[in-house]
Amino acid sequence: MKPVSKMPPGESTAASAHTAYRWQVVGMLWLVCFFNYADRQAIYAVFPLLEKEFGFDKLQLGLIGSAFMWVYAGGAPFAGFIADRVKRVHLILGGCIFWSFVTVATAWCSKLWHFVAVRAAEGLGETFYFPASMSLTADYHGPATRSRAFAFHQSSVYIGTILGSWLGAVLAEAYGWRAGFFLFGTAGLVVAAVLYFFLREPERGAADRAEARLAAATHGGGGDIAVAGQPLGMAATARQVFGRPATVLLMLAFLGANFVATIFLTWTPTFLVEKFGYSLGAAGLNGTLFIHLASALSAPLAGVVADRLARRFSGGRIAVQAFGLLVGAVFVATVGLCTTTPVLLAAMTAFGLCKGCYDAGIFASLFDQVEPRARASAAGIMNTVGWVGGALGPLFVGLATRYGGGDGDVANMSRAIACGGAVYLVCAALLIGAILCMRPASTFPITPEAGSTP
Repeated sequence: MKPVSKMPPGESTAASAHTAYRWQVVGMLWLVCFFNYADRQAIYAVFPLLEKEFGFDKLQLGLIGSAFMWVYAGGAPFAGFIADRVKRVHLILGGCIFWSFVTVATAWCSKLWHFVAVRAAEGLGETFYFPASMSLTADYHGPATRSRAFAFHQSSVYIGTILGSWLGAVLAEAYGWRAGFFLFGTAGLVVAAVLYFFLREPERGAADRAEARLAAATHGGGGDIAVAGQPLGMAATARQVFGRPATVLLMLAFLGANFVATIFLTWTPTFLVEKFGYSLGAAGLNGTLFIHLASALSAPLAGVVADRLARRFSGGRIAVQAFGLLVGAVFVATVGLCTTTPVLLAAMTAFGLCKGCYDAGIFASLFDQVEPRARASAAGIMNTVGWVGGALGPLFVGLATRYGGGDGDVANMSRAIACGGAVYLVCAALLIGAILCMRPASTFPITPEAGSTP
Protein backbone atom coordinates (compact mmCIF):
# COMPACT_ATOMS: atom_id res chain seq x y z
CA MET A 1 0.00 0.00 0.00
CA LYS A 2 1.30 3.43 -0.91
CA PRO A 3 1.78 5.90 1.95
CA VAL A 4 -0.86 8.59 2.13
CA SER A 5 0.17 12.18 2.60
CA LYS A 6 -2.21 14.25 4.72
CA MET A 7 -2.06 18.00 5.04
CA PRO A 8 -3.46 20.14 7.88
CA PRO A 9 -6.35 22.43 6.85
CA GLY A 10 -4.23 25.58 7.13
CA GLU A 11 -1.54 24.16 4.89
CA SER A 12 -4.16 22.97 2.41
CA THR A 13 -5.54 26.50 2.14
CA ALA A 14 -2.05 27.91 1.72
CA ALA A 15 -1.30 25.35 -0.99
CA SER A 16 -4.47 26.30 -2.87
CA ALA A 17 -3.53 29.97 -2.68
CA HIS A 18 -0.08 29.16 -4.00
CA THR A 19 -1.55 27.13 -6.87
CA ALA A 20 -3.72 30.09 -7.84
CA TYR A 21 -0.86 32.56 -7.58
CA ARG A 22 1.56 30.49 -9.67
CA TRP A 23 -0.88 30.69 -12.57
CA GLN A 24 -1.40 34.38 -11.88
CA VAL A 25 2.36 34.77 -12.30
CA VAL A 26 2.12 33.23 -15.74
CA GLY A 27 -0.71 35.66 -16.52
CA MET A 28 1.35 38.66 -15.41
CA LEU A 29 4.33 37.55 -17.45
CA TRP A 30 1.94 37.01 -20.35
CA LEU A 31 1.17 40.74 -20.32
CA VAL A 32 4.84 41.73 -20.25
CA CYS A 33 5.67 39.34 -23.07
CA PHE A 34 2.69 40.59 -25.08
CA PHE A 35 4.20 44.07 -25.24
CA ASN A 36 7.66 42.58 -25.72
CA TYR A 37 6.48 41.16 -29.04
CA ALA A 38 4.05 43.93 -30.00
CA ASP A 39 6.89 46.44 -29.68
CA ARG A 40 9.30 44.44 -31.81
CA GLN A 41 6.68 43.52 -34.44
CA ALA A 42 5.33 47.03 -35.05
CA ILE A 43 8.36 48.02 -37.14
CA TYR A 44 7.86 45.22 -39.65
CA ALA A 45 4.28 46.26 -40.34
CA VAL A 46 5.43 49.68 -41.56
CA PHE A 47 8.32 48.50 -43.77
CA PRO A 48 6.43 49.55 -46.96
CA LEU A 49 5.96 53.07 -45.55
CA LEU A 50 9.61 53.34 -44.52
CA GLU A 51 10.58 52.16 -48.00
CA LYS A 52 8.42 54.89 -49.54
CA GLU A 53 9.30 57.76 -47.15
CA PHE A 54 13.04 57.18 -46.73
CA GLY A 55 13.90 55.28 -49.90
CA PHE A 56 15.16 52.18 -48.08
CA ASP A 57 15.65 49.08 -50.25
CA LYS A 58 14.97 45.51 -49.18
CA LEU A 59 18.51 44.94 -47.95
CA GLN A 60 18.41 48.07 -45.80
CA LEU A 61 15.05 47.01 -44.37
CA GLY A 62 16.56 43.60 -43.65
CA LEU A 63 19.38 45.35 -41.80
CA ILE A 64 16.85 47.24 -39.67
CA GLY A 65 15.04 43.98 -38.97
CA SER A 66 18.18 42.10 -37.99
CA ALA A 67 19.80 44.84 -35.84
CA PHE A 68 17.46 43.97 -32.99
CA MET A 69 18.26 40.31 -33.28
CA TRP A 70 22.05 40.59 -33.31
CA VAL A 71 22.09 42.55 -30.06
CA TYR A 72 19.34 40.38 -28.57
CA ALA A 73 21.36 37.26 -29.36
CA GLY A 74 24.68 38.69 -28.24
CA GLY A 75 23.35 39.91 -24.92
CA ALA A 76 21.38 36.78 -23.99
CA PRO A 77 24.21 34.77 -22.30
CA PHE A 78 25.15 37.80 -20.22
CA ALA A 79 21.48 38.34 -19.37
CA GLY A 80 21.08 34.72 -18.30
CA PHE A 81 24.25 34.81 -16.21
CA ILE A 82 22.94 37.91 -14.41
CA ALA A 83 19.47 36.42 -13.96
CA ASP A 84 20.95 33.46 -12.06
CA ARG A 85 22.48 35.92 -9.57
CA VAL A 86 19.98 38.71 -8.97
CA LYS A 87 16.23 39.00 -8.50
CA ARG A 88 14.62 38.11 -11.78
CA VAL A 89 11.63 40.35 -11.07
CA HIS A 90 13.94 43.37 -11.17
CA LEU A 91 15.34 42.34 -14.55
CA ILE A 92 11.88 41.72 -16.01
CA LEU A 93 10.43 45.04 -14.91
CA GLY A 94 13.61 47.03 -15.59
CA GLY A 95 13.83 45.56 -19.08
CA CYS A 96 10.16 46.33 -19.75
CA ILE A 97 10.62 49.97 -18.75
CA PHE A 98 13.76 50.34 -20.87
CA TRP A 99 12.41 48.78 -24.06
CA SER A 100 9.14 50.70 -23.72
CA PHE A 101 11.04 54.01 -23.68
CA VAL A 102 13.05 52.86 -26.70
CA THR A 103 9.82 51.97 -28.53
CA VAL A 104 8.54 55.52 -28.01
CA ALA A 105 11.91 56.90 -29.20
CA THR A 106 11.51 55.01 -32.50
CA ALA A 107 8.96 57.62 -33.55
CA TRP A 108 11.73 60.24 -33.87
CA CYS A 109 13.88 58.20 -36.26
CA SER A 110 14.59 59.74 -39.67
CA LYS A 111 17.78 58.06 -40.95
CA LEU A 112 18.88 54.48 -41.51
CA TRP A 113 21.36 54.56 -38.65
CA HIS A 114 18.64 55.93 -36.34
CA PHE A 115 16.46 52.90 -37.00
CA VAL A 116 19.38 50.51 -36.65
CA ALA A 117 20.39 52.13 -33.35
CA VAL A 118 16.93 52.06 -31.73
CA ARG A 119 16.34 48.50 -32.86
CA ALA A 120 19.68 47.50 -31.37
CA ALA A 121 18.75 49.27 -28.12
CA GLU A 122 15.41 47.50 -28.05
CA GLY A 123 17.22 44.19 -28.47
CA LEU A 124 19.40 45.06 -25.48
CA GLY A 125 16.37 45.82 -23.31
CA GLU A 126 14.42 42.73 -24.32
CA THR A 127 17.31 40.28 -24.07
CA PHE A 128 16.90 40.11 -20.28
CA TYR A 129 13.25 39.08 -20.40
CA PHE A 130 13.23 35.46 -21.51
CA PRO A 131 16.12 34.10 -19.39
CA ALA A 132 14.65 35.77 -16.30
CA SER A 133 10.99 34.96 -16.97
CA MET A 134 11.54 31.33 -17.99
CA SER A 135 13.70 30.68 -14.93
CA LEU A 136 11.13 32.40 -12.69
CA THR A 137 8.24 30.45 -14.21
CA ALA A 138 10.12 27.17 -13.73
CA ASP A 139 10.37 27.96 -10.01
CA TYR A 140 6.58 28.26 -9.81
CA HIS A 141 5.85 25.27 -12.07
CA GLY A 142 7.56 21.90 -11.70
CA PRO A 143 7.93 19.23 -14.40
CA ALA A 144 4.29 18.15 -14.04
CA THR A 145 2.88 21.49 -15.28
CA ARG A 146 5.91 23.18 -16.83
CA SER A 147 5.05 22.58 -20.48
CA ARG A 148 1.53 23.89 -19.94
CA ALA A 149 2.78 27.00 -18.16
CA PHE A 150 5.35 27.71 -20.85
CA ALA A 151 2.82 27.01 -23.60
CA PHE A 152 0.29 29.44 -22.13
CA HIS A 153 3.01 32.05 -21.77
CA GLN A 154 4.04 31.39 -25.38
CA SER A 155 0.56 32.34 -26.56
CA SER A 156 1.41 35.94 -25.63
CA VAL A 157 4.11 35.84 -28.30
CA TYR A 158 1.50 35.07 -30.91
CA ILE A 159 -1.15 37.55 -29.74
CA GLY A 160 1.48 40.28 -29.33
CA THR A 161 2.77 39.58 -32.82
CA ILE A 162 -0.73 39.72 -34.31
CA LEU A 163 -1.81 42.93 -32.61
CA GLY A 164 1.61 44.56 -32.97
CA SER A 165 1.52 44.02 -36.70
CA TRP A 166 -2.17 44.81 -37.23
CA LEU A 167 -2.47 47.81 -34.92
CA GLY A 168 0.87 49.14 -36.12
CA ALA A 169 -0.35 48.98 -39.72
CA VAL A 170 -3.85 50.37 -39.00
CA LEU A 171 -2.52 53.25 -36.94
CA ALA A 172 0.09 53.92 -39.62
CA GLU A 173 -2.57 54.20 -42.31
CA ALA A 174 -4.71 56.50 -40.16
CA TYR A 175 -2.16 58.63 -38.28
CA GLY A 176 1.27 57.89 -39.79
CA TRP A 177 3.81 55.16 -39.12
CA ARG A 178 4.93 56.71 -35.79
CA ALA A 179 1.57 56.32 -34.00
CA GLY A 180 1.94 52.63 -33.11
CA PHE A 181 5.25 53.20 -31.36
CA PHE A 182 3.72 55.84 -29.10
CA LEU A 183 0.85 53.50 -28.20
CA PHE A 184 2.83 50.33 -27.49
CA GLY A 185 5.64 52.07 -25.64
CA THR A 186 3.29 53.96 -23.34
CA ALA A 187 1.18 50.87 -22.63
CA GLY A 188 4.30 48.88 -21.72
CA LEU A 189 5.23 51.47 -19.10
CA VAL A 190 1.76 51.20 -17.54
CA VAL A 191 2.04 47.39 -17.35
CA ALA A 192 5.45 47.61 -15.68
CA ALA A 193 4.07 50.04 -13.08
CA VAL A 194 1.19 47.71 -12.22
CA LEU A 195 3.29 44.54 -12.02
CA TYR A 196 5.74 46.27 -9.68
CA PHE A 197 3.19 45.75 -6.91
CA PHE A 198 2.13 42.17 -7.66
CA LEU A 199 5.01 40.12 -9.13
CA ARG A 200 7.06 38.32 -6.45
CA GLU A 201 10.41 36.55 -6.60
CA PRO A 202 10.23 32.79 -5.80
CA GLU A 203 12.91 30.66 -4.23
CA ARG A 204 15.03 29.01 -6.89
CA GLY A 205 14.02 25.42 -7.49
CA ALA A 206 10.94 25.72 -5.26
CA ALA A 207 8.60 23.91 -7.66
CA ASP A 208 11.07 21.07 -8.23
CA ARG A 209 11.42 20.59 -4.48
CA ALA A 210 7.67 20.61 -3.95
CA GLU A 211 7.13 17.91 -6.56
CA ALA A 212 10.04 15.85 -5.20
CA ARG A 213 8.53 15.99 -1.70
CA LEU A 214 5.11 15.02 -3.02
CA ALA A 215 6.64 12.05 -4.84
CA ALA A 216 8.45 11.02 -1.67
CA ALA A 217 5.26 11.29 0.38
CA THR A 218 3.00 9.41 -2.02
CA HIS A 219 5.34 6.88 -3.58
CA GLY A 220 8.13 6.58 -1.11
CA GLY A 221 10.66 7.91 -3.59
CA GLY A 222 11.65 11.09 -5.33
CA GLY A 223 13.56 13.84 -3.59
CA ASP A 224 16.38 13.89 -6.09
CA ILE A 225 16.02 17.31 -7.69
CA ALA A 226 18.46 20.10 -6.93
CA VAL A 227 16.92 23.35 -5.86
CA ALA A 228 19.22 25.88 -4.29
CA GLY A 229 22.83 26.60 -3.62
CA GLN A 230 25.25 29.08 -5.13
CA PRO A 231 24.92 29.89 -8.84
CA LEU A 232 27.20 27.87 -11.06
CA GLY A 233 30.25 29.49 -12.60
CA MET A 234 30.45 30.10 -16.31
CA ALA A 235 32.56 27.01 -16.97
CA ALA A 236 30.27 24.73 -14.95
CA THR A 237 27.22 26.18 -16.66
CA ALA A 238 28.79 25.64 -20.07
CA ARG A 239 29.48 22.01 -19.17
CA GLN A 240 25.83 21.52 -18.22
CA VAL A 241 24.56 23.17 -21.38
CA PHE A 242 27.02 21.72 -23.89
CA GLY A 243 27.94 18.52 -22.08
CA ARG A 244 25.07 16.51 -23.51
CA PRO A 245 24.54 15.88 -27.22
CA ALA A 246 20.77 16.19 -26.74
CA THR A 247 21.08 19.71 -25.37
CA VAL A 248 23.37 20.79 -28.21
CA LEU A 249 20.94 19.37 -30.77
CA LEU A 250 18.05 21.22 -29.09
CA MET A 251 19.91 24.47 -29.52
CA LEU A 252 20.85 23.83 -33.14
CA ALA A 253 17.21 23.04 -33.90
CA PHE A 254 16.20 26.29 -32.22
CA LEU A 255 18.67 28.16 -34.43
CA GLY A 256 17.04 26.81 -37.57
CA ALA A 257 13.47 27.17 -36.32
CA ASN A 258 14.10 30.79 -35.37
CA PHE A 259 15.64 31.44 -38.79
CA VAL A 260 12.31 30.44 -40.33
CA ALA A 261 10.22 32.23 -37.70
CA THR A 262 11.91 35.60 -38.22
CA ILE A 263 11.52 35.35 -41.99
CA PHE A 264 7.77 35.24 -41.41
CA LEU A 265 7.88 37.91 -38.68
CA THR A 266 9.76 40.43 -40.79
CA TRP A 267 8.72 39.81 -44.37
CA THR A 268 5.18 38.41 -44.47
CA PRO A 269 3.41 41.83 -44.45
CA THR A 270 5.61 43.07 -47.31
CA PHE A 271 5.16 39.73 -49.11
CA LEU A 272 1.37 40.08 -48.97
CA VAL A 273 1.46 43.68 -50.21
CA GLU A 274 3.75 42.99 -53.16
CA LYS A 275 2.67 39.50 -54.27
CA PHE A 276 -1.02 39.39 -53.38
CA GLY A 277 -1.95 43.07 -53.55
CA TYR A 278 -3.05 43.49 -49.92
CA SER A 279 -3.44 46.95 -48.42
CA LEU A 280 -0.99 47.83 -45.66
CA GLY A 281 -3.57 47.31 -42.89
CA ALA A 282 -4.83 44.02 -44.34
CA ALA A 283 -1.27 42.78 -44.80
CA GLY A 284 -0.38 43.69 -41.22
CA LEU A 285 -3.37 41.71 -39.96
CA ASN A 286 -3.36 38.72 -42.30
CA GLY A 287 0.42 38.41 -42.28
CA THR A 288 0.29 37.47 -38.61
CA LEU A 289 -3.31 36.51 -37.78
CA PHE A 290 -3.54 33.11 -39.45
CA ILE A 291 -0.12 31.89 -38.37
CA HIS A 292 -0.06 33.17 -34.84
CA LEU A 293 -3.69 32.65 -33.89
CA ALA A 294 -3.30 29.04 -34.97
CA SER A 295 -0.12 28.80 -32.89
CA ALA A 296 -1.91 30.34 -29.90
CA LEU A 297 -4.52 27.58 -30.16
CA SER A 298 -2.15 24.65 -30.70
CA ALA A 299 0.61 25.56 -28.21
CA PRO A 300 -1.46 25.01 -25.02
CA LEU A 301 -2.74 21.67 -26.35
CA ALA A 302 0.81 20.71 -27.30
CA GLY A 303 1.89 21.64 -23.78
CA VAL A 304 -0.65 19.26 -22.26
CA VAL A 305 0.41 16.44 -24.59
CA ALA A 306 4.10 17.15 -23.92
CA ASP A 307 3.62 17.01 -20.13
CA ARG A 308 1.90 13.63 -20.47
CA LEU A 309 4.45 12.17 -22.86
CA ALA A 310 7.31 13.41 -20.67
CA ARG A 311 5.97 11.22 -17.87
CA ARG A 312 6.09 8.21 -20.20
CA PHE A 313 9.56 8.64 -21.72
CA SER A 314 12.39 11.14 -21.42
CA GLY A 315 12.11 12.51 -24.94
CA GLY A 316 8.35 13.09 -24.78
CA ARG A 317 8.48 16.87 -24.95
CA ILE A 318 10.95 16.81 -27.82
CA ALA A 319 8.81 14.34 -29.77
CA VAL A 320 5.98 16.90 -29.87
CA GLN A 321 8.41 19.53 -31.12
CA ALA A 322 9.82 17.26 -33.83
CA PHE A 323 6.32 16.44 -35.05
CA GLY A 324 5.55 20.15 -35.43
CA LEU A 325 8.66 20.82 -37.50
CA LEU A 326 8.36 17.71 -39.67
CA VAL A 327 4.77 18.43 -40.71
CA GLY A 328 5.26 22.19 -40.75
CA ALA A 329 8.01 21.95 -43.39
CA VAL A 330 5.41 21.20 -46.06
CA PHE A 331 3.35 24.25 -45.26
CA VAL A 332 6.31 26.63 -45.02
CA ALA A 333 7.29 25.72 -48.56
CA THR A 334 3.67 26.07 -49.69
CA VAL A 335 3.41 29.62 -48.33
CA GLY A 336 6.40 30.69 -50.38
CA LEU A 337 5.42 28.98 -53.63
CA CYS A 338 1.61 29.31 -53.75
CA THR A 339 -0.07 31.79 -56.09
CA THR A 340 -3.66 31.97 -54.82
CA THR A 341 -4.96 33.61 -51.66
CA PRO A 342 -7.07 30.65 -50.36
CA VAL A 343 -4.08 28.30 -50.57
CA LEU A 344 -1.88 30.93 -48.94
CA LEU A 345 -4.19 31.43 -45.96
CA ALA A 346 -4.73 27.69 -45.50
CA ALA A 347 -0.99 27.04 -45.60
CA MET A 348 -0.26 29.84 -43.11
CA THR A 349 -2.89 28.45 -40.73
CA ALA A 350 -1.49 24.91 -40.96
CA PHE A 351 2.03 26.23 -40.50
CA GLY A 352 0.89 28.10 -37.38
CA LEU A 353 -0.62 24.95 -35.86
CA CYS A 354 2.65 23.11 -36.41
CA LYS A 355 4.72 26.03 -35.10
CA GLY A 356 2.76 26.00 -31.83
CA CYS A 357 3.66 22.33 -31.34
CA TYR A 358 7.34 23.21 -31.57
CA ASP A 359 7.27 26.43 -29.57
CA ALA A 360 5.48 24.95 -26.55
CA GLY A 361 8.49 22.85 -25.55
CA ILE A 362 11.49 25.08 -26.34
CA PHE A 363 12.52 25.87 -22.78
CA ALA A 364 10.72 23.02 -21.02
CA SER A 365 12.80 20.49 -22.98
CA LEU A 366 15.98 22.37 -22.12
CA PHE A 367 15.14 22.63 -18.42
CA ASP A 368 14.68 18.86 -18.20
CA GLN A 369 18.43 18.65 -18.71
CA VAL A 370 19.70 21.60 -16.67
CA GLU A 371 20.06 22.16 -12.94
CA PRO A 372 17.67 24.82 -11.49
CA ARG A 373 20.43 27.22 -10.46
CA ALA A 374 21.75 27.30 -14.04
CA ARG A 375 18.45 27.60 -15.88
CA ALA A 376 18.53 31.33 -16.57
CA SER A 377 22.06 31.02 -17.94
CA ALA A 378 21.02 28.05 -20.06
CA ALA A 379 18.01 29.97 -21.37
CA GLY A 380 20.30 32.89 -22.22
CA ILE A 381 22.66 30.64 -24.16
CA MET A 382 19.66 29.04 -25.88
CA ASN A 383 18.40 32.47 -26.90
CA THR A 384 21.79 33.44 -28.26
CA VAL A 385 22.04 30.36 -30.45
CA GLY A 386 18.43 30.70 -31.58
CA TRP A 387 18.57 34.37 -32.37
CA VAL A 388 21.76 34.09 -34.36
CA GLY A 389 19.51 32.13 -36.67
CA GLY A 390 16.81 34.74 -36.15
CA ALA A 391 19.14 37.55 -37.17
CA LEU A 392 20.16 35.73 -40.33
CA GLY A 393 16.55 35.21 -41.48
CA PRO A 394 15.68 38.83 -42.46
CA LEU A 395 19.08 39.33 -44.07
CA PHE A 396 18.75 36.11 -46.05
CA VAL A 397 15.49 37.28 -47.61
CA GLY A 398 16.91 40.74 -48.27
CA LEU A 399 19.98 39.30 -50.00
CA ALA A 400 17.94 36.73 -51.93
CA THR A 401 15.58 39.46 -53.10
CA ARG A 402 18.38 41.70 -54.35
CA TYR A 403 20.68 39.04 -55.83
CA GLY A 404 18.38 36.08 -56.50
CA GLY A 405 18.18 36.42 -60.26
CA GLY A 406 16.27 38.14 -62.98
CA ASP A 407 12.72 37.15 -62.06
CA GLY A 408 12.09 40.24 -59.93
CA ASP A 409 11.83 40.94 -56.22
CA VAL A 410 8.56 39.10 -55.67
CA ALA A 411 9.74 35.84 -57.25
CA ASN A 412 13.01 35.99 -55.35
CA MET A 413 11.23 36.65 -52.06
CA SER A 414 8.87 33.73 -52.72
CA ARG A 415 11.73 31.29 -53.25
CA ALA A 416 13.55 32.58 -50.18
CA ILE A 417 10.50 31.97 -47.98
CA ALA A 418 9.99 28.49 -49.45
CA CYS A 419 13.57 27.58 -48.49
CA GLY A 420 12.37 27.67 -44.89
CA GLY A 421 10.68 24.32 -45.48
CA ALA A 422 14.04 22.63 -46.07
CA VAL A 423 15.40 24.27 -42.91
CA TYR A 424 12.47 22.88 -40.92
CA LEU A 425 13.23 19.36 -42.17
CA VAL A 426 16.84 19.65 -40.99
CA CYS A 427 15.65 20.90 -37.59
CA ALA A 428 13.22 17.97 -37.27
CA ALA A 429 16.09 15.57 -37.96
CA LEU A 430 18.14 17.28 -35.24
CA LEU A 431 15.33 16.81 -32.71
CA ILE A 432 14.91 13.15 -33.62
CA GLY A 433 18.64 12.78 -33.06
CA ALA A 434 18.25 14.46 -29.67
CA ILE A 435 15.61 11.92 -28.65
CA LEU A 436 17.77 9.00 -29.73
CA CYS A 437 20.90 10.10 -27.93
CA MET A 438 19.47 11.64 -24.78
CA ARG A 439 19.65 10.09 -21.39
CA PRO A 440 16.83 10.36 -18.84
CA ALA A 441 16.24 13.88 -17.54
CA SER A 442 19.05 15.00 -15.29
CA THR A 443 18.74 14.32 -11.60
CA PHE A 444 20.68 16.27 -9.04
CA PRO A 445 21.05 15.82 -5.29
CA ILE A 446 18.59 17.93 -3.38
CA THR A 447 20.03 20.93 -1.60
CA PRO A 448 18.66 21.47 1.92
CA GLU A 449 16.80 24.68 2.61
CA ALA A 450 18.47 27.22 4.77
CA GLY A 451 18.03 26.34 8.44
CA SER A 452 16.91 22.78 7.76
CA THR A 453 18.58 19.60 8.92
CA PRO A 454 20.12 17.49 6.15
